[in-house]
Amino acid sequence: MEFALLCVGALVVLGVFVFLSNAIRIVPEYQRLVVFRLGRSVGTRGPGLILLIPFIDRAVKVDLREQVREIPHQTGITKDNAPIAIDFLWYFKVLDPAESVLQVGNFEVAAQGMATTTLRAVIGGIPLDEVLSEREHINTMLRTRLDEVTERWGVKVTNVEIREIVPPREVQEAMNRQMSAERVRRAVVTESTGTREAAINVAEGEKQSAILRAEGQKQSAILQAEGERQAQALRAQGYADALNNIFGAAKLIDQKTMTLQYFETLKSVGSSPSTKYIFPMEFTSMIENFVKGK
Repeated sequence: MEFALLCVGALVVLGVFVFLSNAIRIVPEYQRLVVFRLGRSVGTRGPGLILLIPFIDRAVKVDLREQVREIPHQTGITKDNAPIAIDFLWYFKVLDPAESVLQVGNFEVAAQGMATTTLRAVIGGIPLDEVLSEREHINTMLRTRLDEVTERWGVKVTNVEIREIVPPREVQEAMNRQMSAERVRRAVVTESTGTREAAINVAEGEKQSAILRAEGQKQSAILQAEGERQAQALRAQGYADALNNIFGAAKLIDQKTMTLQYFETLKSVGSSPSTKYIFPMEFTSMIENFVKGK
């Protein structure tokens, strides 16, 4: 009897434990529970402590955090019929937990399938060169088209990022040759630009040097001419002063003094050893002047 009571008590405790474990849920801040009661959606619950009716209520967890999923390499054909492999990452966030459960069975799988088909459609309308150079444009197109589909599921595609683009081998070889040719072209352009700038600098230096030499010669000629002019002015001033002095002295000499000076000059000439006969034309007039002076 006692054993039967113990078994009944254990079953009751186990039942209470099972009841409480199914009735009480603790929901984190980043999650929500979509509750179905007898198959009918009764809304979302959470966060915090949630009470459910065991065996009647069924809860589906939905994560509200932004998620990232990888789309592996997908082979597509570009507009110019070039095969190309692309893989990318897409980021999404659940905005409406109830819609993400009610409108689609597994929105991640559905979105991944939609992403691959959308990628092929986008790549098929773009030439290979634009695929390789317009990543941001392709990202925007993919995000817009995916968001148009996932919006009705209560999911927002926040971003799409192409991670790797693998073109065909012959295209890679052509790109490598093109890059090599571009590097050679840039090197030649840089070298020619340096040579041109060096020639310009040399010519500019020679020009400045010639200008400075001409300016120096000009200044030297100006200074020389100025000095010559001043020297001539000083010599002329000296001559003028000398003449003024002579003229001033001559005004003080009378006629007798001049006559005596003339006789002294004749005496000097006559003292020469050579035989000379000198009869000045003014001899008589000078004698007269001398006599009158007496």
